[in-house]
Amino acid sequence: MPTRVKTKVKKRWIILVIILLFLQFYQLPYYYSQPGGALVLEDVIEVENGYKEKGSFMLTTVQMGKANLFFYAWAQLSPYRMLFPEEQLRFEGETDEEYHHRQIMAMTSSQETAKIVAYEKAGKPVEFEYKGVLVTTLIEGMPAADVLEPGDHIVEIEGEPVQTAEELIERLQSETESDTVQLTVNRDGQLKTFELGFSKFPESINAPTGRVGVGISAPVTDRDITFNPSVEIDTSQIGGPSAGLMFSLEIYNQLIEDDLTKGYEIAGTGTISEDGTVGPIGGAGQKVVAADQAGADYFFAPNQEGAQDSNYQEALAAAEDIGTEMEIIPIDSFDEALAFLESLPLKP
Repeated sequence: MPTRVKTKVKKRWIILVIILLFLQFYQLPYYYSQPGGALVLEDVIEVENGYKEKGSFMLTTVQMGKANLFFYAWAQLSPYRMLFPEEQLRFEGETDEEYHHRQIMAMTSSQETAKIVAYEKAGKPVEFEYKGVLVTTLIEGMPAADVLEPGDHIVEIEGEPVQTAEELIERLQSETESDTVQLTVNRDGQLKTFELGFSKFPESINAPTGRVGVGISAPVTDRDITFNPSVEIDTSQIGGPSAGLMFSLEIYNQLIEDDLTKGYEIAGTGTISEDGTVGPIGGAGQKVVAADQAGADYFFAPNQEGAQDSNYQEALAAAEDIGTEMEIIPIDSFDEALAFLESLPLKP
């Protein structure tokens, strides 16, 4: 081959490599998501001397990451590959590391709540030692950002003790822009009291119109909880609160003698609150795809009290679209999930 031709071929290959590298590494201001997998919870949850099961409970995941040009184009080819603008998922100024940390914190909180629901339903001892409400993220430009710090523990509001994030939110949500509030925090072992005003949330937070606050995002109830018997959960780097329902079912099943799975493969999704209420999540349709690929017999989806745009309706539509034989079950509470499982016959 003549030298001139070889040079042209070499240049073309170099240009092609540069283009491919650009497509791979140039990140767009979007997140890309697609169906993830289904994780058998018996493999990652262990109750001390817990009972075994013949079937399994599975959490379902959505695979998510920053979108490049390739993934942006790929997402156009399937309704189960989705794109989200960065501002829809991340707070203004939040780094990738901070976003990931927030998701892991949400997962940790979800696991803790699931344990409480399961143990209390099974009549097992649970002991609490409250440390206050942990400040994890502050919203830039709002009053709290000037005086509070991530890692502070809010222990009092107007001189009255506060123990949980739910208490904090409830006691602050009725205030107006002209009000002020005194918050006492434990910072590195020192108590400090600050007076904070209220302001409207920035548009990027997607708060209800006119809602005001001090600017604390994703507060966490910080407490030490002792469970007897002990329980360990290892979900590595999975983030978010959406596995709460399935965590609680797996833990409860290991605490009681009767096997609720009855030999079935049961997948699902949904947050869980301490009163057993099951809440909505994102990506219900994608999780149906993941559960079907894992061979699940049933899929539990948050019913949201029959709302027309509920996760259950989204899951039903996805199940019909992919032609799965897996049955979609609407769930509003932990007790409702138990009632359904108890009604099942043993799997042949």
